[in-house]
Amino acid sequence: MSDDRVAIVTGSGKGIGRAIAERLARDGYRVVINYRRDAASAHETLNGVQSASPESVVIQADVATPDGARALIDQTHLQFGRLDVLVNNAGPFLVKPVFDTTIEEWQEIIEGNLSGAFYCIKAALPIMRAQKSGHIVNLGSLNAENARGAPTTVAYNVAKTGLVVLTKSVARSEARHGIRCNIVNPGFIETYATSDTDKSELPSIIPLGALGQVQDISNVVAFLLSEQASYMTGSVINVHGGLWV
Repeated sequence: MSDDRVAIVTGSGKGIGRAIAERLARDGYRVVINYRRDAASAHETLNGVQSASPESVVIQADVATPDGARALIDQTHLQFGRLDVLVNNAGPFLVKPVFDTTIEEWQEIIEGNLSGAFYCIKAALPIMRAQKSGHIVNLGSLNAENARGAPTTVAYNVAKTGLVVLTKSVARSEARHGIRCNIVNPGFIETYATSDTDKSELPSIIPLGALGQVQDISNVVAFLLSEQASYMTGSVINVHGGLWV
């Protein structure tokens, strides 16, 4: 493949987003690292990818807003003249039942996890259509394709289930333009935010007996972007160690 390919990874300052950015840099992409507030972490990611991809950059933008998402896509296109990959990774998390969830919290979770992906896709599609090619990968959550009650994570689950529908809808509408869209649903992945309690207690309920690693997700994303996955679109891939199958 050409080494001029460009990939945006939203929310790539830490955790899964950072691992995806690092993998895509090693795979030959010029990577746009995106963050909302934590500039220091984003530049740590940049430092980690520049040996493999010296043209990679950091762009600050709040993709949970239409203007922020548009600015991220426009700045990327202005700088590189193309956009091959959009990975919608950014998204806040909330543990609260309906009764205790405030209106502001609901809006933050829905906008951060679902609307933000829509805003970025909406801004990216004209570029990808003009190129007659493009790959979109959304990051969902554990078994998000199965609509079910979520008494303690209602807003988050609603957003991620909606993201599955958005993924499949984009896959169907954009295939004729050479654009593929898939979703990866991580299970319990060990990141900077994983507590010691989670590390000790969660493996016992996972059939494979261990928390996932960020590379387990970045490897699947890299596969979806590869030629080996060229006939895959609208796919929902769970990476969860066998949990809740």
